[in-house]
Amino acid sequence: MATIRIALRNVHRIVNTSAVSGRTTTVFRPQYGWVSTYFSTNISNTQPLNIDLSNEESKRRLYNRLLYRSKQRGFLELDLVLGKWVEEHIHSMDENGIKALVNVLDLENPDLWKWLTGQEQPPEAVTVNPVFSAVQQKVLKNLNNHSSPETRATRGRPWVRGWDDIKKGRDSPITGNQ
Repeated sequence: MATIRIALRNVHRIVNTSAVSGRTTTVFRPQYGWVSTYFSTNISNTQPLNIDLSNEESKRRLYNRLLYRSKQRGFLELDLVLGKWVEEHIHSMDENGIKALVNVLDLENPDLWKWLTGQEQPPEAVTVNPVFSAVQQKVLKNLNNHSSPETRATRGRPWVRGWDDIKKGRDSPITGNQ
């Protein structure tokens, strides 16, 4: 009964959020961790991104925030690729470059990985992004240098697994990928 009461109280808090200039913000601490500790939702994506590069402190904060977002995506391959690229290039970027980086960081992980590795054709809006083009060029160069083409997926087909766990016969693995 207490669980239902807590859930209803949290739903009530979500419903009664404060609206401030097109942005809805809900701040609460859920009991069971099914929502992040502080939850914030941006309803209007049409707001311009405010980038303050006027002083060193605001630049440092912005760089650290973007570096963190690029290294902590929850998708190991993208964490490594984007994190390294952003670490190398963020200090030489101007305001337009930072906006392009934010647009890349806002993309979904599976789609971004498929587009960067050439498994699928990215949309036109993503293709013209200079940050995406530079990262994709680096990823494809590394793929060409370090992996044979027959182990990579062709467009529109899934990755090649590399091991055949289903094969039954004299040369098949006993268990797992041996």
